[in-house]
Amino acid sequence: MSVERRNLECGDLSPPSPVGDLSPTNSREAPRQLPDSKIGDASPHSRTVWPHAPVHKMSEHGVYIVTAGTLHKLHHFNSGEKLSLLESKLLELADRYQWQIQAWAAFPNHYHFVARGCPTSGALRKYITHLHADTAGAVNRLDHAEGRKVWFNFWDTKLTFETSYLARLNYVHQNAVKHGVVPVANQYRWCSAAWFERVATPAMVQTIYSFKIEEVQVQDDFRFL
Repeated sequence: MSVERRNLECGDLSPPSPVGDLSPTNSREAPRQLPDSKIGDASPHSRTVWPHAPVHKMSEHGVYIVTAGTLHKLHHFNSGEKLSLLESKLLELADRYQWQIQAWAAFPNHYHFVARGCPTSGALRKYITHLHADTAGAVNRLDHAEGRKVWFNFWDTKLTFETSYLARLNYVHQNAVKHGVVPVANQYRWCSAAWFERVATPAMVQTIYSFKIEEVQVQDDFRFL
């Protein structure tokens, strides 16, 4: 078997992080649509080289694809401002919990990422619970909806074969295209495609983008608009 799949309930009512406040001073309700400016490569993510996981080291500490969705698939992250806070917190906490993010995509009602663990990584569940607590609190402050439950479940799959890993990397990079948001992945602001194309070698980009994603099994029955 190439994967180990778990379906984990992950609430967002735990205490929020004491470090930083994601909510801006202007808490005006955002429109329930994305802004016109969706160009990628404006991510706050690290500008180091792309952290490729060698095949022989893939299973040492775990490489996972993670998907999480909002309760009832509601579009709580329905503006550029809200998507940016979700993306920024996902990357910030990955660094804090020492998970090496290799691909990500954030949308109004769900997100995906691929990450590799290391000997000092915190528990994946703790990282995601922290992420959900902080982002739920922030978006609820923006919407004047304190105490509202934002997140529903997350699903994580452990990848133990190179083909499974590479295909899912491409799946996450291309997810905005799959959902019909942009014609080319690197045009979507809140995903890793533009960053990946910039920091990885051309050969690596070509290799990963060559993997077909039509038959990749990922929890992804979310309507974007």
